Amino acid sequence: MEIRGALKKRFMLLASAAFMIGLPAANAWAQDPNPPFTGFQLKSTPFNNDQFLPISTINNILSGTVNICSINGSPGGNMSPELSWTDAPPATHSFVMVMYDVTAAFTHWGMYNIPGHANNLPANAGAAGSSFGAQVVNDFGNVGYGGPCPPANVAPFVHTYVFTLYALDVELTLPSSANFPANAETLYHALIEAGRGDHILASTSLVGLYSTTNSPN
Repeated sequence: MEIRGALKKRFMLLASAAFMIGLPAANAWAQDPNPPFTGFQLKSTPFNNDQFLPISTINNILSGTVNICSINGSPGGNMSPELSWTDAPPATHSFVMVMYDVTAAFTHWGMYNIPGHANNLPANAGAAGSSFGAQVVNDFGNVGYGGPCPPANVAPFVHTYVFTLYALDVELTLPSSANFPANAETLYHALIEAGRGDHILASTSLVGLYSTTNSPN
């Protein structure tokens, strides 16, 4: 019941954020095919939209010497992929990047206050201590990027990971302390407030897929 309640809380928060930011509530943090600024586009060299993510982006959680996050047990790189974007709104002051597993309602990455003049994040920009932007604690409980690791042989077998980039005309201020560092929900609340103030100029998304199950249906 506690897990179900937590997931319900997360869904309600995401739905509220989607409404404030202008995304369809039923597909919160999923694909945004018609961003407000239509030229804004996010892409990645290692994978195309709706394709499977490469092993370099997959988590590396060991059971003995075997990585449970890959189909054959091979090591994952656990590095955020290279990402680049074009045609951001001219008034952009900062960017926010979120990687969200819509299948499991799980936040893998949140980076904010990426400089407004930036047009890319290199591979492994999501490492802890990255200089590319401030990062929140992901749902694994770590600061920075945490790669996919869906449970094997548990339906739905293929998980959908949505990278969403937001262009803002302000920087975000997230409350945090040593005992309560900024996490995914802190970031979502900040985005909700930015949406209320019309500070989100545009958003664009890129979808990656992954499964740890052989021949998923």
